[in-house]
Amino acid sequence: MKIALSKQWSFLDYITVLKPVETSLLAFIGIFSAIIAAGGYPPARVLVLLLIALILGSAGSNGLTNYLDREVDACMMRTYNRALPSKRIDPPQKTLPLIIGLIVVGLALAWILHPLCFLFGLIGVIASSVWRKTISCTFLGIVAGCSPVLIGWFAISPAFNTTILLLCGLVAIWTPIHVWTVMIANREDYLGADLHYFPLSWQVKDVVKILFGLSILLYFVSIILYVAADFHLLYLIVANILGILMIFANGRLLFSMTSVAAWRVYKLSAFPYLGIIFLTMGLDIWLT
Repeated sequence: MKIALSKQWSFLDYITVLKPVETSLLAFIGIFSAIIAAGGYPPARVLVLLLIALILGSAGSNGLTNYLDREVDACMMRTYNRALPSKRIDPPQKTLPLIIGLIVVGLALAWILHPLCFLFGLIGVIASSVWRKTISCTFLGIVAGCSPVLIGWFAISPAFNTTILLLCGLVAIWTPIHVWTVMIANREDYLGADLHYFPLSWQVKDVVKILFGLSILLYFVSIILYVAADFHLLYLIVANILGILMIFANGRLLFSMTSVAAWRVYKLSAFPYLGIIFLTMGLDIWLT
């Protein structure tokens, strides 16, 4: 019985290394990017292949970031109990065959979809793995976050237009809001791990001003999408509600500058914002 439980926990540890929640969100927005590109109904074969490629590639990339961050994670209260820093998987190199295998298969499937899907996938993997925990990580996070959106789009419509640029713009503005708020919420934890890059090198009162400005910009980009992508009333209503909620939450952070307020913005900005707004784009196309 103990052996069975040990194997079960070991399997779950390997799954957690792949960050299933983050992987699901990345695959989700990639799929809805394809739905938007197709005007509602992508070919079933392409959609299935795309879903598998996104899940495997995103899981592999997330696993790679966990592997690379394991020593820093061991120094932080928020992350020290993860499978790698806690040494529940030891040595950590045991995860590499799984991680590399997922990335390779994901990229191979992306190539089958379209060579540009492979290119954007490869760029996403590289962006996820270099200059970890440095001032560059926010920019690279933007690149990695846009990767599934571009893969989904180019699997269906291999050409740039205003809509895909605005979708990437939405993700690009969303990324620092999501990343910086978790850093503000756990600021002492990051500093205790000897991490002092931006925005940790700035005072909180200055960073929250930028975040508030970004939340306003995020709202405007979401509304411009309504016009540029020819969405309908459903999208307009939901985009307004989500945008106002983000501005309100960042406004509270601006005035309170507390870890609790920063954590609330972080949680709101994940699926409640990014997931729902992409879902609404798809529903808007299907229902109108």
